[in-house]
Amino acid sequence: MFLSAIGVVFGDIGTSPLYAMKEAFAGPHPLPVDRMHVLGVLSLVFWTVMLVVSIKYVAIIMRADNEGEGSSFALLALLQKALSSNPQMTALAGTLGVFAAALFYGDSAITPAISVLSAVEGLQVAAPNLAPWTVPIAIAILVALFAIQSKGSAALGGAFGVVMLIWFVVLAVLGISNIGKSPGVLAALSPHYAVAFLAHDGWIGFLALGSVVLSVTGAEALYADMGHFGRGPIRLAWYMLVWPALMLNYFGQGALLLTNPEAATNPFFFMGPSWSAVPMVMLATLATIIASQAVISGAFSVTRQAIQLGYLPRMNIIHTSEKEIGQIYMPFVNWALMLAVVALVLGFGSSTNLASAYGVAVTGTMMITTTLVALLAFNRWGWNGKFAIGFFVLLLAVDVAYFLATATKITHGGWFPLAAGLLAFTLMTTWKMGRKLLHAKLRDSAMPLQEFLGTLSSRISRVPGTSVFLTSDPDGVPLAMLHNLKHNHVLHERVVVMTVKVVERPRVPIGERIVSEKLRDDVFRVTMVCGFMDDPDVPKALANAKRTDLGFDYEPLRFSYFLTRETVVPSAEPGMAPWREELFAFMMRSATTTADFFHLPLNRVVELGGHVEI
Repeated sequence: MFLSAIGVVFGDIGTSPLYAMKEAFAGPHPLPVDRMHVLGVLSLVFWTVMLVVSIKYVAIIMRADNEGEGSSFALLALLQKALSSNPQMTALAGTLGVFAAALFYGDSAITPAISVLSAVEGLQVAAPNLAPWTVPIAIAILVALFAIQSKGSAALGGAFGVVMLIWFVVLAVLGISNIGKSPGVLAALSPHYAVAFLAHDGWIGFLALGSVVLSVTGAEALYADMGHFGRGPIRLAWYMLVWPALMLNYFGQGALLLTNPEAATNPFFFMGPSWSAVPMVMLATLATIIASQAVISGAFSVTRQAIQLGYLPRMNIIHTSEKEIGQIYMPFVNWALMLAVVALVLGFGSSTNLASAYGVAVTGTMMITTTLVALLAFNRWGWNGKFAIGFFVLLLAVDVAYFLATATKITHGGWFPLAAGLLAFTLMTTWKMGRKLLHAKLRDSAMPLQEFLGTLSSRISRVPGTSVFLTSDPDGVPLAMLHNLKHNHVLHERVVVMTVKVVERPRVPIGERIVSEKLRDDVFRVTMVCGFMDDPDVPKALANAKRTDLGFDYEPLRFSYFLTRETVVPSAEPGMAPWREELFAFMMRSATTTADFFHLPLNRVVELGGHVEI
């Protein structure tokens, strides 16, 4: 698990040495390459990584796990339990949590673009004659990476850890060799150099925070990937390998700049001897591909959680591994992300230009996460007192400072991750509200199930087999059942009214997923309970349930599944804004079919339609 965690979790933050120092001294607001500024930036990098990653994320936030799972949605589920007695605070936490998850999509588009582009730009040092091919080569690598996603990451997973282990060892070795040439750079461990730098440079020093924050991009991944590897291996890998290697490399770059200021154009690739330039470009490219893979997989995981929790419509989810439930592929997310990444590379053209857009979404997410964890600490962990308040005020002040520094980038490309996040937030909240209105409409118009069963006539023809009516309202008569009676005038000898309920926990054991209630000798109400990381496979859940739990035998060839396809019609009735109702109707039409999402056998499915006004 230790090696696997190195390969997946730390790809983003592990490749930040490729561009963080370069942007500080050769970016849009370049600092003078002298002792005061080099030591000031290094001190800021060291203490930022210490506070934001080592203390806040690794030591504090990783405590906020939902049965081992991390991410904004897991944190949101914990908060909704902790704040259940305060509806207003619960609503605020929910909005912040969803917006943090939405900002992830903007970040997940920029990360592959800036990472791969910054690695390929090493060719400008290793082989200057290939410099004009930097963008085409980067695009080719990225397109190839997205093209192989459907094959799954299992085949590459074993190599990820080895490559990243080599990468971090190389980072440390390069850092140590350069520190040896100018050991005085270690003085930057003192925080007074950071304070002196900011006090001396004022506004320019404040703008430099926008470059320094690049050293902690990827910190959110440590929390989001906790469910895959556990907090223990992630913490061990961070403290024992990743953090020391990163700090040694940053200080090595600082030592290099003190002895060779001209190296500021790309300090990382000037750290080694001239013969190592080409191998370093190749290793850096591999590392950035792995970093990009982690972000892409994260986008699939976050989207699945959003779907299960009712924030996005159903999408096609392909499981690429029979052993690992977390290895999934989502075609729509994959290709949409690829188009965004390629557009970013073409539109910005260099890692320096992309760095101007990078950081806004990251710092916004960090700021929200700190706020939510503070609420959790005070309402669930029992933290109180001046020390706890002061501690979170300090962490939030750091986040706010970096967010304000990166906010200056909005007009230079920083608008993109914010626009992507706002779009995702609009889609999520529209879908959530639309589903709420739709379910309320269906519930109000549906006949109570118990009342309906009392009116069933013995004259209705019964045919052999079992009919399963999937519905979102377990207490009302499914629309498909009414249509079936109206048009076919028959019912099967056994009727099952089934609801799939997603709870705010990651996974539900297979043996606990089915809850059955006998309403009559021939009618059953069944609830399938899933976690937001579970695969909602209805036939598999029924097959794994015991007969004593179901109350009847599961016979696949005698089961027919009846579904209702609701067609939403926007109306003038009070609800959402007209444009949001139109958007919701479009999302309903675009959603993956219920049969595909719940893995129903298509030759056993009957679908009946109905119009619903909202």
